[in-house]
Amino acid sequence: QVQLVESGGGLVQPGGSLRLSCAASGRTVSAYYAKAWFRQAPGKEREFVAALDWRSTVTDYADSVKGRFTISRDNVKNTVALQMNSLKPEDPAVYYCAAGAVTSLGSDYQYWGQGTQVTVSS
Repeated sequence: QVQLVESGGGLVQPGGSLRLSCAASGRTVSAYYAKAWFRQAPGKEREFVAALDWRSTVTDYADSVKGRFTISRDNVKNTVALQMNSLKPEDPAVYYCAAGAVTSLGSDYQYWGQGTQVTVSS
């Protein structure tokens, strides 16, 4: 089993920045899983935000966050981060960390964190 714990959410003004972190524990092989971030806003389905493979050689971003968000990982610490810049009013949501042995970076993750709330408001 793999446990994922997110941190770093909070309140930020439009145009501001936040950095989310996710720490994985449990199976050591999880350091080599693909890692991703998803988000879910109230009344909406969960949507893909960003992902990268275990070697950080392949990344994928939702069109809505390209150029503003950056995903990164540290396989030694078994963590994944999401740097969010130029936050917009449409970015607030609960952000979830995900990990797994996937064939597509955008889906089919086996492990999920509990989520961290991001609020954008002036």
